[in-house]
Amino acid sequence: MSPKPAPAVPDSLPIADALQRSAPLVLLRERLRDSNARFDAIRALVPAAMLVHLKPGPVDESGWTLLAANTAVAAKTRQLAPRLQQRLQDQGWQVSAVRIKVQSS
Repeated sequence: MSPKPAPAVPDSLPIADALQRSAPLVLLRERLRDSNARFDAIRALVPAAMLVHLKPGPVDESGWTLLAANTAVAAKTRQLAPRLQQRLQDQGWQVSAVRIKVQSS
């Protein structure tokens, strides 16, 4: 006997279509792209040893957040924050703040 195929879900929508049709998800995807682009823009200013301990975080109306793996990386990144903010502004982003937060585990 051959296994039965899984029953089809009536009126199912492929995930890619659902993501494109949902305004909140489209906005979330745009913010993720923006955050990753900002991270790429500042990458050269962050020492390589620290870069692996940072992740791009949320973008909102008041700024952009970098997520640090620990307090030591957060402290050093805070020292770099003015240069990071300047780089982003030089590349056309309207940045009022670069926030650094320790990522909780």
